[in-house]
Amino acid sequence: MPDHTQTATQTAPAENGQAHPTSRPGTPADVDTGSAATSGRPQQTSPGHGGAPPELSVRGPVAAAWREGTLTRAQELDSLCSWMIANQPQTNASLVHGVRTHIEAARQAASVAALNPKRYLHQPRYGSLRERAMSNLDAAEAQLLNIAPAEYLLGQMPSLLQDVRRHLLPGDPRREELGRIAGRIGLNDPDHPQMQIAAAVPYKERESIVAQERVQIVAAMRAASSASLREQVRVRSFRNVLLATTVVMSLLAIALAITGLRYPSLLPLCFAPEAAGSAVVVCPTQQSAPFPTARAETTPTKTSWDIDNAVEQTVRPWDLMLVELIGLAAAAVAAAAAIRKIRGSSERYGVPLALAALKLPTGAVTAFLGLLLMRGQFVPGLSALDTSAQILAWALVFGYAQQLFTRLVDQQGQTVLDSVRGASRTPAGSTPT
Repeated sequence: MPDHTQTATQTAPAENGQAHPTSRPGTPADVDTGSAATSGRPQQTSPGHGGAPPELSVRGPVAAAWREGTLTRAQELDSLCSWMIANQPQTNASLVHGVRTHIEAARQAASVAALNPKRYLHQPRYGSLRERAMSNLDAAEAQLLNIAPAEYLLGQMPSLLQDVRRHLLPGDPRREELGRIAGRIGLNDPDHPQMQIAAAVPYKERESIVAQERVQIVAAMRAASSASLREQVRVRSFRNVLLATTVVMSLLAIALAITGLRYPSLLPLCFAPEAAGSAVVVCPTQQSAPFPTARAETTPTKTSWDIDNAVEQTVRPWDLMLVELIGLAAAAVAAAAAIRKIRGSSERYGVPLALAALKLPTGAVTAFLGLLLMRGQFVPGLSALDTSAQILAWALVFGYAQQLFTRLVDQQGQTVLDSVRGASRTPAGSTPT
């Protein structure tokens, strides 16, 4: 029976059935740290080479799409690491241990492993888990390139060159250096077409070039990964600002509605058009009977009825709520109409959805504020609406008018999404088709 308390220079079977160096003496080789929370069942392993194929598991399934992608990518890198170990017996043990550690950290993030040290009160972990998963996968991939055979590194050069062009700006010295190396091995470089080599470079010579320039290649790849992660952080930060603004606007709209229910006469959205010495108080849901506005000349007890008294008797608790509801409905129509201008995004942060959600409470608030400005005679000629239907119609107009303000936010959101240079973006220096 094999001894499970081997030293750090010996090997132990990993959860995928391949042998890799252990990190600590006295640690059982079949311990799978952080994996129990992923699948709820033990991982099946088998002896590495020479026997039946091991029954492997990517782990999961898990709740979020990015976690599924993390587990898939982690298993892919783990398999590549095992292949490199099998084909290169002299592989650096420290780098292999680093690759396994980063892969396990990404899997723990995907499985939402408990905090270490454990904390009962903490901020939501969505952003930190994603960043932990992405950064560890990027680090594992970079270290794999450090131990990869030259033929594998040569085969990865087109993908590495594309990633570097996508995420690093023109003029970046790391991008320029990788472009120079790509030119030496005969890869097409649209940024510098005059530097292309006319004759094909022999395969062995290309292998020798990438082996010699491995450090520069990995450095450029790591810089592109870091730039990609920073782009994701910017998108997440913008999305969080949108969500916080939406929550604040929603709370404001709810507070106004509650105020209207509790104190109807505090913020009445009523108008008092006058004609021929009489006036009528018109509110969103009801209007008063006509009453004289000229002071009676007979006795002091027959003075005209005060408009404030008429407003207090005519206004209803649900007037303000009805105005906000109509403004919200108009904003929903505006949000639906704005969908035609959204190009969509492959990012998982839901920025277009957050932009649409912001319009709804904003429409409710702008409907109330617009009518309040009209009641205060801020708009000449529109200070006295004649019917309840006119008040509700103007609430609809002001609710849709929130598009004047949120359109600028929509433009900024599209700018933030465009800054994430995904596969749909045209690399700098190339000509779009």
